[in-house]
Amino acid sequence: MRECCSPSSGRPNRAALKIEQRGKHRVAQARIPGQTFAMGDAHGDGARPDGESPVHDVHLNSFDIDVSTVTVADFRAFVAGTGYRTEAEAFGWSAVFHLAVADERQIVGQMAGTPWWLGVSGADWQHPGGPGSEAPDDHPAVHVSWNDAVAYCQWAGRRLPTEAEWECAARGGLPSLRYPWGDELPAEWACNIWQGTFPTENTMDDGWLTTAPARSFAPNDYGLYQPIGNVWEWCADWFSPTYYATSPLDDPPGPGTGAARVIRGGSYLCHDSYCNRYRNAARSSNTPDSSTGNTGFRTVR
Repeated sequence: MRECCSPSSGRPNRAALKIEQRGKHRVAQARIPGQTFAMGDAHGDGARPDGESPVHDVHLNSFDIDVSTVTVADFRAFVAGTGYRTEAEAFGWSAVFHLAVADERQIVGQMAGTPWWLGVSGADWQHPGGPGSEAPDDHPAVHVSWNDAVAYCQWAGRRLPTEAEWECAARGGLPSLRYPWGDELPAEWACNIWQGTFPTENTMDDGWLTTAPARSFAPNDYGLYQPIGNVWEWCADWFSPTYYATSPLDDPPGPGTGAARVIRGGSYLCHDSYCNRYRNAARSSNTPDSSTGNTGFRTVR
């Protein structure tokens, strides 16, 4: 796992359950018009192993995408309708940022190479900091693996966005910009990222230590809330750092195989001193069974 702020679980694989029931997806939609856009890092900000270049044209037909990440309330409706247990619940633990642990007695381990991530027994989508914590209904559902997100999509009659669809929607129709609103961070906070000294002190200038409500801050020009910051978002694609060099023009599906799935958008842990992946073009990945306190998802139709 290469990403700065979301560790791989290293847990044995557990395939997502096949969901036969169907439920009602309640997240409002944004219509993304069909277009050709320039995908990739036009500023040279990305690290070479992330594979954000070359910039290349991509053509997409129109599609609908959630205006926000799937919330705790949305995910609760899915669980209530299916009895689904997430991988974090099945394995009995998940990865929690050290300042967000509710009860240190529940710590069962530390992630190799990222000591600020702790394995916490009982951490899951309802208890993001472990036992003694509670997930607010309007916050993104986290501690959700790629497999869990796909199971939700099966129930809702949806799917995860391709990486190209995700970047197109995040850009909001504004070409080649670093962020959804422009090339610079504004004086007032426009997204939920780390402030202070990572990883020991978060001054919470934007109001949040960890997740913010899914509909916080101003939406982009397509109506999407927080495509960057707050939580990483799962995409459908397998990850490859060399894919852009051979990506097709029309609706690229990503590599045919891989070891990890793409995550996009950065999270509340991103900070320029360590991780500048809260950009439209930024890419990272994690294994499909991994769950963390800063990864969620949105869906498309």
